[in-house]
Amino acid sequence: MPAIRKLLASLAAAVVFATGFTAFGTVAPAEAAVPNTIPFTITNNSGRGEPVYIYNLGTELSSGRQGWADSNGTFHAWPGGGNPPTPAPDASIAGPPPGQSMTIQLPKFSGRVYFSYGQKLVFKLTTGGLVQPAVQNPNDPNRNILFNWSEYTLNDSGLWINSTQVDMFSAPYAVGVKIPNGTTKTTGHLKPGGYNGFFNALRGQSGGWAGLIQTRSDGTVLRALAPGHGIASGALPTGVLNDYIDRVWAKYANSPLTVTPFANQPAVKYTGRVSGNTMNFTNTSGAVVTSFQKPDADSIFGCYKLLDAPNDQVRGPISRTLCAGFNRSTLLSNPNQPDADSADFYKDAVTNHYARMIHAQMADGKAYAFAFDDVGAHESLVHDGDPRQAFLTLDPFN
Repeated sequence: MPAIRKLLASLAAAVVFATGFTAFGTVAPAEAAVPNTIPFTITNNSGRGEPVYIYNLGTELSSGRQGWADSNGTFHAWPGGGNPPTPAPDASIAGPPPGQSMTIQLPKFSGRVYFSYGQKLVFKLTTGGLVQPAVQNPNDPNRNILFNWSEYTLNDSGLWINSTQVDMFSAPYAVGVKIPNGTTKTTGHLKPGGYNGFFNALRGQSGGWAGLIQTRSDGTVLRALAPGHGIASGALPTGVLNDYIDRVWAKYANSPLTVTPFANQPAVKYTGRVSGNTMNFTNTSGAVVTSFQKPDADSIFGCYKLLDAPNDQVRGPISRTLCAGFNRSTLLSNPNQPDADSADFYKDAVTNHYARMIHAQMADGKAYAFAFDDVGAHESLVHDGDPRQAFLTLDPFN
């Protein structure tokens, strides 16, 4: 199954959906002909009375151009931006009132479907493309708006659509796809009480994790930042994972870490050993194939910087395995990685508590709480090669 890539290394840096970007990787053409658009039904079960606004933003796959799609699925390219950024055209679609549904057309696109409550989102254009909301910045114009988004790719091989918490946990929603036999695959729903349960758990977690929560002046809880954004904005201590990192480095200075990154290629193995500040990985012939410097919490939460994962067949797969092991705190308990058994995850007192709490509140246990949460197939993603209809359900907050 195609793996979701890291969302942007820094939303504050701001340009998204570079030409040719696909949220879920490259896939081979399918035998079934996927139409140019499919129906996309949005249902408002939120229980909130504010108006809802929908946005479909991304890259048109046939041309590689960035822009937005209207309710009919018609593509509109962004005009040129400026420096400082200039206002983007209003790409909003009026969403359904509480308790109602509406259907728009989803085109062959790779991008995001945003939704906001009460206010339209503010989008601007630079000379390089669209500026995304970066709510870890207190001066971002969307900071006090309640919103969220789903990511999707619809192409000749089908539809991939997910619910994501890689950047923040906010307004609850689920996604789905109807397949040819008439059934619907769905993911993203919280357990009953899961929305409040997540925030209550985060408030009760020692070590500064409650600092991730952002609240509006009227008392509305808007979101919890992902821990990487929390570190960048000063909301979470930079050394929050240091103890675990130190213990991992000490362990593998004296014993090997075995990484088997491809489930369908069990003979492909790499062995990691720590020497000083470096973990070197060798192949089965004993040759060093890649090395990692001792990471910090930001690199681990973001799966980037010191744990960069290029789209190759060696360093990237090893890095994503390490990233998952650090975030789930399985590297000490299991020297054979990846550990795909969710019963082993988040058992250490020093772990990614944000990810732990999100997974604990998901009805199916699946989430994209960090960039490589798909290691071991624990991601909140649905796919079909012959999609008949897609769904976005705005779920209750209680």
